[in-house]
Amino acid sequence: MRDVKLKLAILDMYADTPNQGMRAIKDIVRTFEHQLDWRVFDVRSKRDIPDTSFDIYISSGGPGHPLDGDGIWDEQFFHLLDQLWLHNRATKGPKKHVFFICHSFQMACYHFGLAKITARKSRSFGTFPAHKTADGANDPLLQALPDPFYIADFRDYQVVQPDWTALDGMNAQILALEKIRSHVPLERAIMAVRFSDEFFGTQFHPEADPHGMMNYFGQEEKKSEIIKEHGEEKFEQMMEDLNDPTKIPLTHQQLIPGFLKQAIEALQLAYNDMPFENANSTSPKQPKKTSQNYDKPDQGAVQ
Repeated sequence: MRDVKLKLAILDMYADTPNQGMRAIKDIVRTFEHQLDWRVFDVRSKRDIPDTSFDIYISSGGPGHPLDGDGIWDEQFFHLLDQLWLHNRATKGPKKHVFFICHSFQMACYHFGLAKITARKSRSFGTFPAHKTADGANDPLLQALPDPFYIADFRDYQVVQPDWTALDGMNAQILALEKIRSHVPLERAIMAVRFSDEFFGTQFHPEADPHGMMNYFGQEEKKSEIIKEHGEEKFEQMMEDLNDPTKIPLTHQQLIPGFLKQAIEALQLAYNDMPFENANSTSPKQPKKTSQNYDKPDQGAVQ
């Protein structure tokens, strides 16, 4: 069995907003550098969109309303999703694997017509339990997590009101819902969707690493801001969940690394099933490493 060096595109959706999300994504991807070559694309600020030559795509969270594009980068992003989706439906060979995070997840759900995007009554900020659906309990990525499992969640918008006809039409599955709030007469948001065997997304931040979050939120100025806006109890609960190995650390260890392991395994098998000359000609070319592969660590809160 021959190993093919695969290509991964990271879509930076932060529009130059300071964040911890991109740092955390890069840290995870670096642990797979013996199997992956990767590049960052600044989608919103530079309208820099990857082509379809990559094997794996991770699309980040980001600030603002998920439907407020400029008519250029957002349409290019949606066009890319359509191209990747059609490729997977048309080919029996290597598929394209995509992971959507928060802002990107909301955009993908809207684009595929799976649910509505609405503003929350108040911002979700901190760590919370998320509950699996019946499909989620059997999903290969979520199986390793307990029910409920714990998530880092920072958002002003939400995916709600699923369109079951659209979901059934593309064989998509809702895998998790936000925490149970029996005292709040509001619909629970959709927290994870499997769009297909290769497309997966979460409304929360599975890249959020406990060590980085504790360092950032533990800074005196940031701690004071959080306590002022959300209360000391919220801050202490968040710190406790970050320290508990069965909560945020477990989600961080399982989801994106698990997605990458499964994608790499499927792609290697697919490339090895191809005739050698075809695999050689269609296997991804290794991108020249540039400063885009090794950006300086990002600063700021997860978005």
